[in-house]
Amino acid sequence: MTDPLAGTQPEFGGMPARLYSCTPTRLMTWLECPRRYRMSYLDRPPPRKGPPWAHNSFGASVHNALAGWWRLPRPARTVAAAGSLLAQGWIGDGYAGTAQSEEQLARASRMVEAYAARLDPAAEPLGVERTVGLRTSAIVLSGRIDRLDERQAPGGGSELAVVDYKTGRRPLTGEDARTSMPLALYALAAARVLRRPCHRVELHHLPTGQVLGCDHTEQGLARQLSRAEDVAAECAAADGKFSAGAPAGQRDEVFPPRPGPGCGWCDFRAHCPEGVAASAARRPWDGLDTGDDLAGGR
Repeated sequence: MTDPLAGTQPEFGGMPARLYSCTPTRLMTWLECPRRYRMSYLDRPPPRKGPPWAHNSFGASVHNALAGWWRLPRPARTVAAAGSLLAQGWIGDGYAGTAQSEEQLARASRMVEAYAARLDPAAEPLGVERTVGLRTSAIVLSGRIDRLDERQAPGGGSELAVVDYKTGRRPLTGEDARTSMPLALYALAAARVLRRPCHRVELHHLPTGQVLGCDHTEQGLARQLSRAEDVAAECAAADGKFSAGAPAGQRDEVFPPRPGPGCGWCDFRAHCPEGVAASAARRPWDGLDTGDDLAGGR
């Protein structure tokens, strides 16, 4: 996701501190690795990235197909249409070759069509790929939701539900939905924009057909927002030191690497000696699931 509002803003004498503009992706990048954060958001020109990842191409193709499906007229929202949209918009970057790309297209088609078969074409979402945002005393946050639904609330009436599509091979649990800071922030932002309650967040794992959900409490959402503001404060402080021209030799103190097994998947691994030492390089297609992981043979 691009970050059009990202960055610090100038301050003037006697004026209150300006709000920090960010996205959930930017905040999560800082938590995962400050060095990758610097390379992604601050270095200009940014370091050259490695080749595209096939699993990212796979996920983007599926997301685009599902978004396009909801934009069709209701009578056209058929199972076959979901597969057709996927094929039309298939992104072939990162695969080992044409044969692997075609195999994964067939796998994605089964996945998308199985998911579409469980959808109600008449259940119009309130938003598809919708950008939402919120402002607090510390941050201005924006982000894009895969899908925003209207659901029946337990006590009557209706409320919002945030839906996030997942296509990765790692199995998910309800704990993934509960602990996700981005999902909680999307719920808060959706509630703020539409002026309606939003406590429900869901991960829709297409490979298995599972829906992993969580109904947040107001206290739980407030904790996630407080956490986001704390992370944003760290980002703002680091951004300020970078803008002030911290010598290259001191940048690792401000933006330290966090090497680990995940370094093999980093776009900037080639520019990070610690990352090279921490994990072997991954081939662009190593993140794909090549088995029949669809429940029930779908």
